[in-house]
Amino acid sequence: MKKKNIRWGIIGLGKIANKFATDLATIENTELVAVASRSQKNADEFAKKFKSKKAYNSYEALAKDADVDAVYIATPHSFHKEHTILCLQHKKAVLCEKPFAMNLKEVTEMITVAKENNVLLMEALWTFFLPHFNYVLELVKSEKFGKIKSLEADFGFYPLYDENSRVFKKEVGGGSLLDIGIYPIFAALATLGNPENIEANATFFENGADAECNMVFNYKNAKAVLKSSLLSETPTEAVYIFEKATVKINKQFHAPSTVTVFENGKEEIIDFGYKTIGYNFETEHFNNLLREDKKESDIMTFEFSKNLMKTLDKVRCIIGLEYS
Repeated sequence: MKKKNIRWGIIGLGKIANKFATDLATIENTELVAVASRSQKNADEFAKKFKSKKAYNSYEALAKDADVDAVYIATPHSFHKEHTILCLQHKKAVLCEKPFAMNLKEVTEMITVAKENNVLLMEALWTFFLPHFNYVLELVKSEKFGKIKSLEADFGFYPLYDENSRVFKKEVGGGSLLDIGIYPIFAALATLGNPENIEANATFFENGADAECNMVFNYKNAKAVLKSSLLSETPTEAVYIFEKATVKINKQFHAPSTVTVFENGKEEIIDFGYKTIGYNFETEHFNNLLREDKKESDIMTFEFSKNLMKTLDKVRCIIGLEYS
């Protein structure tokens, strides 16, 4: 029996949207039908590149398009709430790029609107759906190597400072924490749960955006040492030390990667044979939720999204990072 065709729209046509659209083209019974940018030129170029039937210079026009079933929102963080609610109010299912919004209050409002309109909404934290990360989640759940004693996870790279770049613009949620620090924090919450307490410190750019953030999540019987940085290249690995083995998610742990298991003096590298950028896994999950008329993911649940943002809010409070 042929699966229902899911017709997608994309709002915000930057780097992430390009990756999403590239992988969207690999999924059966799925098509890109509309894209929207503030610039008609950008919309036309993106539509041509990814064979979208329609190109809009208005987000509202896309939200109103009857041919669109689902919308992927890839605008800067500070616009996630506004654009998500716009689409939800037009009864469009929404897959919104991480971080879901700027704070817990905004996330709660988005979820409320989704429920009021009886429409599917999910945060697009793609790592949760990648096979290598699910392999590690299964090791945690099964306790094959015992319980986790510690985690070290980092994400750092060194872009040239540009005050006009979204990455550095504090007013749109730029800085290391919301942009990339979310991944080490996610790795801790997904495997160890909520910490008993959090320690954190940060350094800042002149404009007030955080340049680097160092965090320690303390648990009853474990510790997670986490880092995000826009000042240096870091290994960008997640290393779990279990009671009986060490499991390392190798470079770019948040993206398609390999896993190395160190046990009894032996080393095994597990390759998951990725053939895409990796955005297809979350998208296929979302497509199936839509086909089954589900309004919430059973993996990236509302509760998990709220908890993730609540934790980010706590870290921001500790380091003294405020957004207008």
